[in-house]
Amino acid sequence: MKEVYTFEDLSSRAVLDAGADKPARLAVIGHPIAHSASPRMHQAALDACGVAARYIRIDVEPGHVAEAFERMRDLGFIGCNVTVPHKLEAMANCEVSPGANALGAVNTVCFGGGVTRGFNTDGPGFRNAVEDDFGIDLASLKVVILGAGGGAGQAIATQCVMLGVPKLVVVNRSLEKLGPLVERMRNHGSRSEVIALSFEDLALHEHCLGADLIVNTSSVGLKAGDPSILPDACLRAEHLVYDTIYQPAVTPLLAVAMSVGCRTSNGLSMLINQGALAFQYWFPEAQPLAVMRKALGHLSAG
Repeated sequence: MKEVYTFEDLSSRAVLDAGADKPARLAVIGHPIAHSASPRMHQAALDACGVAARYIRIDVEPGHVAEAFERMRDLGFIGCNVTVPHKLEAMANCEVSPGANALGAVNTVCFGGGVTRGFNTDGPGFRNAVEDDFGIDLASLKVVILGAGGGAGQAIATQCVMLGVPKLVVVNRSLEKLGPLVERMRNHGSRSEVIALSFEDLALHEHCLGADLIVNTSSVGLKAGDPSILPDACLRAEHLVYDTIYQPAVTPLLAVAMSVGCRTSNGLSMLINQGALAFQYWFPEAQPLAVMRKALGHLSAG
């Protein structure tokens, strides 16, 4: 068995299940994907539920999501999770649920009856993670989202607006990329004040200092040697700082935030919460949250 499978491995069951005692029926797709902890928690949930199936990682390069879905469906997969950078491409290649359509991305896919259906558990999973980690209702917070142009950023931003946060500042390197997101959020008729900025905007410092919760949804911090996405001048001790990255457990942003005295958390809690919600799309009667938490306890930053 492999730690990471490739798009080419989806050629047949003989290739995919070589050396395994259970068939691969669920997966997470992304590029890169070797870092994903999803198999550990989903496999634990499958085993606890008595489901004779494997959950694997599959590295799929951009532009191949539609064919990957087709191959998985033909091979009898139950579904898959979708991570960076495929959440928007996945949305374009499945029947999208109203919730995922509202959140602007797909991170959970179900195959069945010849149809590929897409859902989004990132938004609700993030809401639950904030409540778990900080003991505070997300709806009450003024929020800054860094890297809001990606799939996870868009889902979290839209979730914030749907909950009616008092103020939401979305930040991206390309301001143009935020246009459709801001338009979609404003169409929700929410009472939230929505502001879009580029990282170069001089007003970013002021908006960060006026926020309650700062969230990194970009990939900055995932690679060794990455800088903090924000300088310490943008942070104050009263901030809650959440980085959706969970490996490394302490990202450069979280290290800077800790040095300032902020309360911090990484993406492990969101991973677990969104994963439990995804698992329930595949197995509606399951209650996998406690099993998933136990399976990923070793990744906690403490």
